[in-house]
Amino acid sequence: MRMWRLSTALVSVLVLVAGPASSSHLPHNGKTWALLVAGSSGYENYRHQADVCHAYQILRGNGIPDEQIIVMMYDDIANSNENPIKGEIINEPGGSNVYVNISKDYIGDAVNASTFLAVLRGDKEAVTGVGSGRVLESGPHDHIFVNFVDHGAPGLLAMPTDVVYASNLLSTLQDMSAKSKFAKMVLYVEACESGSMFDGILPDDTNIFVVTAADPAESSYACYFDDFRRAYLADVFSAMWMQDAEQEDLSRATLHHQFETVRTRTNTSHVEEYGDLNVGATFVKDFIGALPVNSFRSAIRHPLRDVVSSRDVPIEVLKRSIRAEKDAAKKHVLRQKLHRMNKHRKMMSTQFRAIIESVIKSKDKLNTVFNTRKQLRNLKCYEKLVQAYHRYCYNIAQNSHALGHLYKLVNVCEMGLEAELFVHSIKSVCERNSSAGFLTDHVI
Repeated sequence: MRMWRLSTALVSVLVLVAGPASSSHLPHNGKTWALLVAGSSGYENYRHQADVCHAYQILRGNGIPDEQIIVMMYDDIANSNENPIKGEIINEPGGSNVYVNISKDYIGDAVNASTFLAVLRGDKEAVTGVGSGRVLESGPHDHIFVNFVDHGAPGLLAMPTDVVYASNLLSTLQDMSAKSKFAKMVLYVEACESGSMFDGILPDDTNIFVVTAADPAESSYACYFDDFRRAYLADVFSAMWMQDAEQEDLSRATLHHQFETVRTRTNTSHVEEYGDLNVGATFVKDFIGALPVNSFRSAIRHPLRDVVSSRDVPIEVLKRSIRAEKDAAKKHVLRQKLHRMNKHRKMMSTQFRAIIESVIKSKDKLNTVFNTRKQLRNLKCYEKLVQAYHRYCYNIAQNSHALGHLYKLVNVCEMGLEAELFVHSIKSVCERNSSAGFLTDHVI
């Protein structure tokens, strides 16, 4: 087996779920299971699939059997027309091809919220005839490692066509715990505002330990722009935890030690932790494996560069492509695309303001909605408004910029305002704008 350098790629959320007893070792006869998910599609999201492919190579190189690893990725990057080297994905500057020999269980439209949750909870019946049909077949003595990488917003993680809500993820984890599906589980999630999936939502008495790449109100960040591929190769937090995982002896390093190291090195967002912090005493090797003692190599610590908010990646890719393009005609096309993208973003902001102002007339309340960040508590109200916006306005899974506006819906719900009034306003404003050619399905 070829030894892979641990890449620098995932702005992640680290969730650790522990069973009834906390221990620093894998229980006797226990197995390590892994679910690796890249929840986006499109070449502009190159780094997400690169993250997951590299994570796969790391686990395989560290001795986790392929039959205990499940991979979900849209698989439209390696052989994309935009990829100059077909069949190759790299995750760090000058890195190895992390796409080689990867085993993919669910690709294309099979990468969705319901499939993810079914695979996680071990529901074979729910994925009959879908992809490989494999699920986590874990039991009470097993450890589970989940790596989820994609865009996010308050209380949700995006998938290619839909979203995973915090309430659905929480209920799945609680169901798994009740059915003794694990001894401990670790979940790394890459997403903007990832802390909001757990902050005030995940109980602190369920033996679940969570580390998020970003707090509930901030973006995650991409890094390492590749001029040849015209893509960002990695995300900052992932870059940091992967480099640390290769530089450390994972048979001695604990999850909490890695958290402290990565939190210090991640200077673009606030790495946070939630849940039962005692679980952090577990060794990292019990979730991602480890090389034999004295055989691991130090990763190259690439200095962070080309750092940009994940939601601004499409804009920055176009700007860099325009600067690099020598052909005048192609440069003109790129400039037009950038102009349309900026125009759509402004239109989206105008649209959101119209939705809110059609219901709220008070200047003080409007100021609260647009200029504050309330903690998400009313999940039912919020999810109802998000679903309405997704249905009548934009496919939020395909529009990362739209995700950046959803905090306003959190504020509406936490202010105790009538949800139905906003559902009506969303429908009215967006249907009117759609008939006028206002809306677009393009990623912006």
